[in-house]
This record gives sequence, C-alpha cells and structure tokens, in this order.
Amino acid sequence: MPKDRAQTAYRVRVEAADLARHRPHPDHRANGDEERYASAHYLMSFTKGLRHDPDLGVVAERPHFEAFRSCIDGGFVEPFTTRVPVPRAGDPDMPDCPRRMWEAPTAGVVYGLQGPDAQAVTMPPAPGLCSDELAFEMAEVYELSLLRDVPLLSFDQNGGPGSGQLNDAIDRLNAMPYMQNGMRERNCGAPGRPRKTEADKNGNCVLTRQTAFRGSSPGVEKGPYLSQFMWIGSGADVGAGQIGYGAQWIDQRVPMAEEGDDHMKTWEDWLVVQNGFNVNTCGLGQNNKECSDGQNFTDHKRFIYTPRDLATYVHFDALYQAYLNATLILWGMGTPSDAGFASLSGGRPVFNPANGDPIAPNAGGFALFGGPHILSLVTEVATRALKAVRYQKFNTHLRLRPEALAARIGKAEELEERFPQICGCLRGTRDQMGKTLDAITSQNPADPNLPNGNTLLPMAFAEGSPMHPTYGAGHATVAGACTTIVKAFFDCGTILGRRETDGCGNNEIGFFHDIVEPIQYEAVDKGKKLEPREPDCPLTLEGELNKLAANISIGRNMAGVHYFSDYYDSLRMGEEIAIGLLEEQALCYPTDDFVLSVPTFDGEIRRIGRK
Repeated sequence: MPKDRAQTAYRVRVEAADLARHRPHPDHRANGDEERYASAHYLMSFTKGLRHDPDLGVVAERPHFEAFRSCIDGGFVEPFTTRVPVPRAGDPDMPDCPRRMWEAPTAGVVYGLQGPDAQAVTMPPAPGLCSDELAFEMAEVYELSLLRDVPLLSFDQNGGPGSGQLNDAIDRLNAMPYMQNGMRERNCGAPGRPRKTEADKNGNCVLTRQTAFRGSSPGVEKGPYLSQFMWIGSGADVGAGQIGYGAQWIDQRVPMAEEGDDHMKTWEDWLVVQNGFNVNTCGLGQNNKECSDGQNFTDHKRFIYTPRDLATYVHFDALYQAYLNATLILWGMGTPSDAGFASLSGGRPVFNPANGDPIAPNAGGFALFGGPHILSLVTEVATRALKAVRYQKFNTHLRLRPEALAARIGKAEELEERFPQICGCLRGTRDQMGKTLDAITSQNPADPNLPNGNTLLPMAFAEGSPMHPTYGAGHATVAGACTTIVKAFFDCGTILGRRETDGCGNNEIGFFHDIVEPIQYEAVDKGKKLEPREPDCPLTLEGELNKLAANISIGRNMAGVHYFSDYYDSLRMGEEIAIGLLEEQALCYPTDDFVLSVPTFDGEIRRIGRK
C-alpha cells in the first residue's frame, strides 16, 4: 500500500506538471516607447533611482539606464549594486540621505512549483506616448489627487459634501478626446479597457458620479464607492467594523492623515525622490518636515471616509490583507460555499435526490475546503502574482510612473526642443489635459524651475511611488489572484442583507440567499461610525468582491502611483494565475470530484474541476 500511494502521489504531481507544461507561454510585448525614445534619454521609461538631469528631469546618462536594463536581463541581484552607477550621499549636489533599493527586480526569472509559471501569463502593451488613452488615464490620476479629501459618499448618484468638486472633475474628463471619440466609437468602452459609463440624454456614453473611478467589473457601479468589505466586521455586530481573527479582533479603522498632506510639489523635492533618496528618514519631505513614515497623521483613526484614507490603507497593507479580511468576514457570517463542493466543506446543506429535501452534512471541511484551506490559499496565491508581475514590470515594460510623466509634461517645451524626435507628443498630451492641468497648477506652488506652469503630480506619500516600474501593478495583480480564490470558494450569487433565524423575529446579517431585507453600510459623521442603509439595488457578493479588488487597485491611483491600465490588465493577469493554481489543485482530490464556478472580472463564468 505505501508503494502504491507513493506511485499515485507521483502520478498526480506529473499530471499537474503536464498541465502546466502545456499552458502556452505567450509573447511578452511592450508598447515600444523604450526603444522609440531611447535617444531622448529614455524619457518614457522607469528610471527612478538613477541620476537625473537637474534641468530636464530625464536620466542624466543614457549608459546608466542601459546598464540598469542589462542587469534586469541578466537576472542576478549583485550587478544592481556593482554595475549600475547611482547617485550616493556625499556626491556633489546630493543630499545626505540613505538610498532606497529597487524592489525585487529579479523575481520574474525564478520558478515555482504550483500555478502558472511567472512567464506563462502576460499583459498587453501599455498605452504609449501620443495616445489619447494615456492622456486620459494621466488626467484621471491628476483629478484623483485633487479629490483626496472629498468624502467617498459623494462618489455616487446621491451626492454629498464635495459633489461639486467631483462633478467638475467628471466634466473635464468627459470633454477629453478619449471620451469624445474613443470610448463612443468602442460602444461605450468595449473592447479595450472600458470604464463603467452611463448614457446621457443624447445617448452618449459618459462618466457619472456613480461610475467614475470605479473600475470595470460587474457590480462595481452599484451602491457606495467603497466595498462593504473595507468597512464591515464579522460576528453578531457587523456594523461595528471589527473582524474576528481567532481570539483577537481586527479594527477596520485606519489612521487619519492630515487633510491636504500632499508631497513632491516642487521640482527640488521631486528631483531628490527621483534620484532614489529616502526622504522619509532625512527630513527632505514637504516643507522640510520630518516624514518618518511618508505621511503626516493626526491622532485619530476612522473608517475609510476619503480617497486619502484609502491611499493610507494601501500604503501600509500586507498586500493580501483585504482579501484575508474578506474571507474572515464571510466565514464568520456563515456565507454559503460554492455548490460544487458543498458536501466537502459543510458550508451549505446537500439535498436528498429522492425528494429534494435538504440534509445537514455530517462531515465538514477544515483541512479540506474549510477555513484553514481557503485562508492559506488566499495568501499563498499572492506570491505567484508578485513574481509574475515583476517579470512584466522589469523585464517587459519598464513603464514610468505617473509622477515621472507629470514632470515630463511640465518640461514639455524644453524636452521637445532638446529632443525633436518627440515631435509634439508631450505638448499634445499636455494640451488634451488643459483644464485638468489648470486645476493642478492653481493648487501647486509657483516654481521657477517650471516657468510654463507647475504640473507636478501632488503625491499622497513623501517618497512617491515604490522603487519598481508601474506596469503591471503589484497590488492589482494580487487583488485579481486573491479575489478569484475567494470567488471560487463562496457562492457569489448571495446578497448582503438581513435574514430571520427563527420565527421569533431574531435575525442575522450577512451574504445569504434567503434575506428578508437587503442592507448596506456607509461611513458617516466623518468616518466615526458605520450606519446601515437601504440600498437602491441589493449588493451581491460578486459585485462587492469585484469592488474590493477595484478599491485596493485604484486606491493606489488615488495616491498617485499608478494608472487605470495598471489596474485593468494586472487584475486580469492575477485572475489567470489563481485559475491556474485552482486547476492544479483540482487534480489532488480524486475521491471527491467537484466543479467550481468562478465569475470572472469580465462577467463570464470559468468552470474548474478534475478533467
């Protein structure tokens, strides 16, 4: 028997390896801007951490970038220290600060033993310079920086404080060529990277308060901007915002950053950050204040109430944290599991085929499709997502961050005079964003280094973006992977509401089928408490999980460190990683066949089971 078991275990591993081997390894294609603008000192590539020209803001020496690229292609860590020239403390005109390190530039070349290989998934080329799409998504990032202190309750059709500011931002975006021409020509945004839109009185597709900045998947446009999983808790008092974590509790409130706490708004501050110095430890943050953690906080905590609060969450989160929390909430509520393995998990009744009566299962999940199984899968898949997205970031796209593109726009005339091969693309991009940039320059301080207007992007964090390229997004890839695991395990057709537990009026709140009253929660009184509301449309589990993935991903855009396409394409790559892992997992359960039904971010259903 032990010998037979060993042989069978080996066969299952071979089957999983064979499944992985036959996944097509795609071509990885970039948008061509790295090569197209190589002679313009790689102005559309990620160069943060190298020495930058103090007047133009591009990498000072082209060979420095080429050495950086060579180290990436080589796949070894040590050359990043010994072969890439970087500015250092004590160098002429350099601050006396420690340096930041590039983050895991070689992670995309390692191998894994489960799920798709890091290079078996890919992302399409990112929007390039001169495209209407790039101008539009950069304008979105600018607009979000202006809305950081507007209550998120304003981000829906019912309005609220700050609705006027949001309306102005939406009007500016709707007037841009991408909306006027591109989105309408693509039938309200499909195909391509569609945003949620609504038809105006003339039948044109437009952004509204209920759809702007919300992502693209089913359900994200329903109800409050923020997913319920970013507010509610588990257990008897969902509205308390406390999540049961064993014998401890997780508080959904976040530290409250100071209103208007924006950074990198002067050329001098921007340049120090681009050269790779850690301003969080050397006191060179906004107004020369000591910003030891990148943000200045009040003494208060609150439920997420503004985009700045959401940016704070994604500044310090444990990356898979929101999805671990969502799983704990759903598990604590007793949310039904996917019907495909109801008899394995004990998460819902099975049915007598003779008469259709429900039968309470007498065997439930724990190590198999129970709490420990799903909790470990939700976190485990994040490592696969991070390796795959590092290959896209460093080895394929090397796309510059929004903070760098904002500086290119501010120096458009000087750069195009110095590098005529740009051929008007920077000025054209700037001109498309004219009204948005007027709003930005009116908020930014005048800067003699930017005589044509200070178009620098106000950043939520003193250090700006992380030390890796923008496309794809780590948060968004992990969001896609982790959320897909949660959607595979639980029944996504359930609705958030109140259901009766007996005939005496006792009830409980959660995601169920048999609700008697739909419900939603909102942060009110400037985030001091949560209050239940009657929703305009019931909130489904599928929609709230899609919204959670969008919130975490676009929360990074709110901070100024990512674009919409970073969210859109990374989310779907993460989904493919999770589905691949689940396909291999399905091979491991020969005595209990099951079929999972996973709603995708595009609204289709993927069926996963033992073939």
